[in-house]
Amino acid sequence: MSKKKSKLERTQELTELAIKKTNKKIDELGFYTSQIYDELNTIQKIFDDIRNVPSEEWLKYEELKKIRLNWKQQAEKIETDYKNTVAKNAGKGAAGVGIGVAFAALGPTAAMGIATTFGIASTGTAISTLSGAAATNAALAWLGGGALAAGGGGITAGSIIMNLFSPIGWMISGTALASSGFLLWKGKNDRNRLENIFILISKRDVKSFELAIVEINERITRIKDEVQKLNNAIERIKEFGLDYNLMPEDIQYELGSYVNLMNSSTQLLINPILGLQSKYTEDDFKTYNSFDKNKVDDRLRSLIIYLANLLYKITLDDKDKTLLWKSFKRNKEFLKLVEISKKDFDFSIIETVTDALQQKYHSEKN
Repeated sequence: MSKKKSKLERTQELTELAIKKTNKKIDELGFYTSQIYDELNTIQKIFDDIRNVPSEEWLKYEELKKIRLNWKQQAEKIETDYKNTVAKNAGKGAAGVGIGVAFAALGPTAAMGIATTFGIASTGTAISTLSGAAATNAALAWLGGGALAAGGGGITAGSIIMNLFSPIGWMISGTALASSGFLLWKGKNDRNRLENIFILISKRDVKSFELAIVEINERITRIKDEVQKLNNAIERIKEFGLDYNLMPEDIQYELGSYVNLMNSSTQLLINPILGLQSKYTEDDFKTYNSFDKNKVDDRLRSLIIYLANLLYKITLDDKDKTLLWKSFKRNKEFLKLVEISKKDFDFSIIETVTDALQQKYHSEKN
């Protein structure tokens, strides 16, 4: 007879299911993103053939081309890095298996979905505040989420788990921590307290995933609409001829409106899904740390941001804070992950995190 699952285990299963549903929806988003990208390329080719377009309009158009090229390169890099990570981890245990569970074979469509969901912008900014390899790693961390929730890679799953500091990674970190032996606490009451904290974290994250899916569905609907508009514009522009100076004024105006359409469509490529962004950001930390009384050693910045995201909107009393602090402090794998010694992980870190969150909540109200 199988052992009855605990409330924490059942909650973790719901979190894992929510992550998988979100991953699947991201993949679907990529399909439609691929369509709008193709339409934008088609209309771009038509614009390229038109002569004597005013420089102001031409500059706007060229900037959009640059944004799309940058975005495409980022999406391709995600796909390439993902495949390299799969190959590197093949046959090396749970981390490699876990990636395979998330996406058996990441193709261009899924990569585009990730790029769209996490918002790789024209400036190279990705996943809110990350870029380059960090952005890619954060995307891979997200893909590994399903396995982490199942306890596969656990907290020592190498390069994937180190991205717990990414805006995406924090969302899967609560379940990962709870699955890594973090809750091996001797006292039953204390253990129950810790489990309740992680149950609250999981429930919060499930709600975030559900809202993100709603947001992604809305994005897909908008993309479908924009694809149809682009398609109609392509057919219309073909009738305009190839010399801007020979076009009637009303046609010139109409052509300009299609540049605006290209702009709005391009934003659907690069604007992130807000429901999957960090709740506590680098900017929040900078604001908090700008007050003299709050001065925090910059070496602790990543740790403070990570813990602030982990504990965002989780109500803790003094007993909870003490238990959490002791649990973190005795977890060697966690300390190694966050690159801090047991000696240096003092209670003031927990106090700083809760203080920083209070300031965040206050700013959100105003």
